[in-house]
Amino acid sequence: MHVHPPPKGGESVLKRPLEQSMEIGKSVAEHARDVKVVVKHQGNNRLKGPTSSSEHERPKTPDSKILRRLAQNREAARKSRLRKKAYVQQLENSRIKLTQMEQELQRARAQGVFYGGGAILGDQGLQPSFNGLSSDAAVFDMEYGRWLEEHHRLMCELRGAVEEHLPENHLRIYVDKCLTHYDEMMRLKSAVIASDVFHLISGVWKTPAERCFLWIGGFRPSHLLKVILSQIEPLSEQQIIGICSLQQSTQEAEEALTLGMDALHRSLSDTVASDSDSSSSYMANYMDQMAIAINKLSTVEGFVKQADNLRQQTLHRIHQLLTTHQAARCFLAAAEYFHRLRTLSSLWLARPRQD
Repeated sequence: MHVHPPPKGGESVLKRPLEQSMEIGKSVAEHARDVKVVVKHQGNNRLKGPTSSSEHERPKTPDSKILRRLAQNREAARKSRLRKKAYVQQLENSRIKLTQMEQELQRARAQGVFYGGGAILGDQGLQPSFNGLSSDAAVFDMEYGRWLEEHHRLMCELRGAVEEHLPENHLRIYVDKCLTHYDEMMRLKSAVIASDVFHLISGVWKTPAERCFLWIGGFRPSHLLKVILSQIEPLSEQQIIGICSLQQSTQEAEEALTLGMDALHRSLSDTVASDSDSSSSYMANYMDQMAIAINKLSTVEGFVKQADNLRQQTLHRIHQLLTTHQAARCFLAAAEYFHRLRTLSSLWLARPRQD
């Protein structure tokens, strides 16, 4: 059998389908690999969260100025809460004290004690507030009661400091507190002078025994000097000269004020007691007399202010003349004197009475 040789190019004809199939397989594999890469990339993006565009939308961290302002706002809110809490507590304390005073007043009324009759509330011997007191006078009586409580506390501290023999610089702190507390008393009185000066003049805010020594709305400075002098010895020669000069000037000022008050009393009495010359003009003269009397009464405020200034100046002057330890004994002696007067008043009102 005769075999014909293959035609030219037959070998390439056989190879072409194989090569095409290989190229197709290769492209399919590459496409599958590309698909896997794309799917993997998308999965990683989903795991990572928002894209770069969403990252720009996230809030930025506040700067130091904003943080400082927020801290200041929080601090201001905290202080406001503390002030509100303190104010509420103060109101509650005032309510409790007012309730206690009302109860004491009710007990006083039940016992038949009337205003001006010398009823004493508590250990300090305070006068109760009944009808007839102005609002300013009632407030003054309440503030005076608190002043006495604080005065008692300061005297206890001062006595303890003296007994412990504290150094002079430490003791001076307690002495200065006592002097400042007396200045506070003068401030309380000046607030009520313009509204109800006769409340101070009458002395109903004092105990009965204290009213025996009342002088133009308070204590007589020269008398207090005599009380405390025996408690501050020994004195140096310079101190003796200064105190004698202080006594003389104080007595002279007291005499001048006393003469002025006496003259005012006589003038006021003459004005009120003067009669009209004609019955037809009685009402006109009457109103004129009342206007003159009111003008004269207004000068009483000036006398009380001058008397309080004299009391305050005397205390400050004696404080300057004495050493710190002497001034401490001076304030303790004055406090003990007034305390004994209040105690005497309590014993007087509680004494057994014979029918």
